[in-house]
Formats: sequence, C-alpha cells, structure tokens
Amino acid sequence: MKRVVVLAVVLLSLLPLQARRLPRYPFVRADLNTLQMPGGKSPEFYQFCRKLDTLLIAGRGDVRVLHVGGSHVQGGTLSDRLRRRFLSLRYGIEGGRGLVFPFSAAMTNTPVSYNSSYIGSWESVNCLKPSDLELGLTGVAVTARDTSAKVIIDLAPRERQVLGQRYTFNRVDVLGSGSLEPVLLMAGRDTLVGVGAHGLYHFDLPYYTDWIQLAFVGEGEYSLRGLYLDKSSGGFSMSEAGINGASTGSWLRCDLWEEDLRRVMPDMVIFSIGINDIQGADFDARRFKANYRELVKRVRKVNPRCAILFSGINDSWKRHDVNSHTAQAEEAFKELAQEYKAVFWDWYEVMGGAGSMALWEGAGLAQSDKIHFTSNGYKLVGDLLFDAIMDAYYKR
Repeated sequence: MKRVVVLAVVLLSLLPLQARRLPRYPFVRADLNTLQMPGGKSPEFYQFCRKLDTLLIAGRGDVRVLHVGGSHVQGGTLSDRLRRRFLSLRYGIEGGRGLVFPFSAAMTNTPVSYNSSYIGSWESVNCLKPSDLELGLTGVAVTARDTSAKVIIDLAPRERQVLGQRYTFNRVDVLGSGSLEPVLLMAGRDTLVGVGAHGLYHFDLPYYTDWIQLAFVGEGEYSLRGLYLDKSSGGFSMSEAGINGASTGSWLRCDLWEEDLRRVMPDMVIFSIGINDIQGADFDARRFKANYRELVKRVRKVNPRCAILFSGINDSWKRHDVNSHTAQAEEAFKELAQEYKAVFWDWYEVMGGAGSMALWEGAGLAQSDKIHFTSNGYKLVGDLLFDAIMDAYYKR
C-alpha cells in the first residue's frame, strides 16, 4: 500500500512537467488523441510503463525507444520532439544519444538533432534497392577503402540552445564489417583502440563527450552501418532509423537488422512505416501486413517483451487529390495491433482525416507536396503522439 501511495504522489508531481498547452487548430481531433488497444490490454506496453516508472521515480534503470520510418524519421524533428518530451519528465535521465549515422558521407540529409561530416572518399548504399552489401538497423551503409576516410558525429549544436538538452556519451559501439580497423581520434590527438567482437567494435571513452571522430588503421576496406552512443549510467534513450523513401519492403532488405537491434535492445519500437507503401497506383493490404509481420517477428526475436506502437500514417495527396489508400493502411494497422496485442495511434484521424493535409499546409504545418510537414508541423505531431502515450501511461 505504501508503494502505491508513493507512486501516486510521484506521478502527480510529474504531471506539470508533461502537460503542455498545444496550439489549437480546428482540424486537429484532440478528442481522438489516444492510444488504441484493439486486441485488449497490451502486456508489453504495460511492461514498458513499469520500466518507465522505475526510471522516473527512482532514477534507476535503462529505458530505450526505437523509432522506425521513412523521411518523416530521417528528418529527425519528429523523433527529437518525442525524445525531448520524454526527457522533460525528470531531470538527469538522459541515457545517451543512441543510434546515429554519418548521413553526410552518404550524400543525404542528417537528422536535425545532430551534425555529421566526413573526410575522404566513401561509397554508399541504402535499403531502397537490392545490394550485395548487407545492411543493418539504419538501412544504409558507407564504405571506406583506405585510411584517409574519416567521419565525425557532432552533438554540440544542441548544447548551444537556451535550456536545451545536453547530450553526452562515454561509450561507443561501431557497427560494421571489413578488414580495416576502426579507431577513435580523441581530443589532443590521442587514438583510442576498441575491442572487436560480434560484428562491432566497442570503445570505453576516458571521459564524457559530445563529439567523436572515427578513423581507420590497417589495409583493405570497412563498411560502416552506424554508431551507438551510450552512457554507462543508463537512463532514457531514443534512437531513430529512417531512410527517405523507405517502405516496409525496403526494411526487409536489411539482413543484419536483428544483429544491430540486439545492440539497441529497445523496450518499445514505434513503427511509422507506410507513407511510401501507399504511393503506387495499387496498394496491397495483405502484402503490407505480411511485411509488417516479418518486421514484428524480428523485433520479438530480439526482445520478446518489446512493446510495439503502430503510429499509423498521415493524410497525404497524390498529384491533386487525396491519397485514397490511407484509410486502407490505417485499417491494416488496427488489424496488426489486434493481432499482436500492440498499441495503435491513429495519426490519420487525429490530424483530421481525409483531406486534412491541405488544412495543415494552410496553417503553415505541412509542405506544399502535401506529404511532408514543416518543422512546426512535425513538432506538433510529436507533441500529440507523446501526449497520447502519457495519457495511456497515467490511466493504466
């Protein structure tokens, strides 16, 4: 009984932190902004909530979330909004930045939540097309063929923001393969050598940092699938895996997805894949669900107790008319949530349903292609999804 009282007091003390007055738009259905559980109560989601309890109440534990999708996720604003809202629940629970990738070396956009740069020559492939190179959780890889190649990951821009979250790490795992050996070039020109095992190189840093430079020694080549930036102290971390244009079929091309997922070991996966599946002339709901079943299978093979949150997809337009496949995709998400006792957030209905993307565009929240959102639009979507998660968390 005492534990229940303490839990109630602590959770009530957190309410002011998570409550946020969102801008009001007549087309946003705030009354529908809830997590649905079509298959009944989700044991895995409630397990996630209990782990979050321990972190928020006692400041102990390690809670990890993975967000998977296409350009909505690669852009980074939506995922970062969720990350910041979770971290606002309790001071000091940041557990490391999680999975990152040097997208600049692949000649594409890096998520807005960090910077990447590169030196030398790199070759890239991603999951949009079949490739001889095995891909992993990020859906992309870059290959270096000599020791002149380097990549830099820089989290510092976040620290310059007033009252912004400071992201640091003291552990690095390099995910990839090849005969070249990855090393880290530290401040003061020190070179840190890692320990290689099971498809990754692990580095324990002598201090916390927000910047890392990856280089190579030896001869041959190395294909980099990503870096995992972690903290020895644990806490909350949120990783994103997003590739512009990726569909469910794209992610199934990633043969090392499970191997990399074991390093992240998420407590909850938010699936936001689907907007690219419905862009063709025909949409096959059976194939869509079959692809998702394989993705869920891969997640549950790594962590059988991982919570699955299907976020659904947004209203979008093809040429000059509403994409008629969106409602079918949303129904497929509901059926999948029922099948796996997962949770479902109906992005489509919450944003206003069919045709609402034009209203979001008129309010400065969506881009003129009526598929993507503006920065403010993604932040609003992130706020809505976070509030739906926390509503279910407090009401369980």
